Amino acid sequence: MQTELDGAVLRAVLADTGQAHTLLQETVARDPQDGLARALLAWHTGDQLCDARLREQMVRAQTDAAQAASRVRSIVHGLNLFAHRHYTNAASHLVVHLAQFPADALVTPMIWAFTLTEDSDYIKHGYLLAERQYALAGPESWPWAAALAAACAEQDRTVEADRLARHALTLEPRSAPAAHALAHAAHEQGSGTQYLNFVDGWLAADPQVPQRSHLQWHAALQCLAAGDLDGARRRADTELAHKDVGARSAVNWRLLLAGQAPARLVEADHARALLAEPGGMVSIFHTFQLALALTVVGDTPALEDLARAAASDSRPAYAEVLAPVVRALAHVTDGRPGPAIDLLEKTGTQLTRLGGVGVEREIIQDTLARALIDADQPDKAAHLLHHRRTTRRHHAYEDLLLATAQAAPLFPPRGQAASGPCVAQRCETQGFFRELGACG
Repeated sequence: MQTELDGAVLRAVLADTGQAHTLLQETVARDPQDGLARALLAWHTGDQLCDARLREQMVRAQTDAAQAASRVRSIVHGLNLFAHRHYTNAASHLVVHLAQFPADALVTPMIWAFTLTEDSDYIKHGYLLAERQYALAGPESWPWAAALAAACAEQDRTVEADRLARHALTLEPRSAPAAHALAHAAHEQGSGTQYLNFVDGWLAADPQVPQRSHLQWHAALQCLAAGDLDGARRRADTELAHKDVGARSAVNWRLLLAGQAPARLVEADHARALLAEPGGMVSIFHTFQLALALTVVGDTPALEDLARAAASDSRPAYAEVLAPVVRALAHVTDGRPGPAIDLLEKTGTQLTRLGGVGVEREIIQDTLARALIDADQPDKAAHLLHHRRTTRRHHAYEDLLLATAQAAPLFPPRGQAASGPCVAQRCETQGFFRELGACG
């Protein structure tokens, strides 16, 4: 692995350990003119920096790296593009960089730029690039093994993803990208308690790992798969922070769809405030996650406003994919499953443009299944979930979702009184749904 970074720092950065941030800080403190370390530090903490501070640090990093080797200058430039969310340019730059510096492990974290482009062709090219670089790097390259494992998981190559992730973890047990890729494979396999045992032990060895909350979100989904509803709620409440709006809402919406009581809710005002921020809709998947938060609290008017905003957005994926999905969620919360079904079925083949990964987008399929059930089409819902129920070892969540065919609709039509032991009742004056009864 070609790099000017100290070996221990390089390992921590590529493995994304809990020590990476501190080691990068120490490196910059020792040598303030180390442009590569500064760029990596700014990229690593980009979500904690305001845009002005991020820009300042990246400009300084590029200035400091101006006299460095061409490889270092190229990496710093790529980090700058990625950190400022210029994902298409970052992905294109990565193609050029890897043509000049094949199998450069230090750019593996940036491979996600392809997924974030919202362009299906770019996304596919990113998968092919990961495969080509792993072949060039060889089986001893755990960073590229982890990157390819993640790509395989997104292509429904679950057995390969599982094998590559475990191989990477054998070579580098603290590789968070490998642990994350394993989580994706485990989801498709329905690993349930097997994955829970792994992730709890893995996190205990490095409690400060940056991906902790995300891996705990995966763990909550595995709790659902295994039928441990209390475990899913407990992880959501204790491991997902106030700022983890998307992850918390994704767990809660799954619970509600299956007729179960949610964990702690995201306040509607909080979700609306995040949308109203200057960068509230800068990322399509982040916007979708905020839409889920509004869905959980049943804020139909806010969802309708968001759908209109997305439909008028100049970015194609917003108008063509996000807008109909959000409008479908508005229909669901308004007790109109029929129109929601039409919209979700039409956008089904375009969902990769919504960003995120398959595990995260699967919630749209869950929503469609529940809409079909509430529209008196339980057989179509069962067909929709058939693959998951026949290929995953644990599928208690899918069973619970289909069992709601015996329950009242999740959201009764406007003006119709709610009934049943676990339904959401419209509160016209406050714009949210209040859970009734003892559920789950």
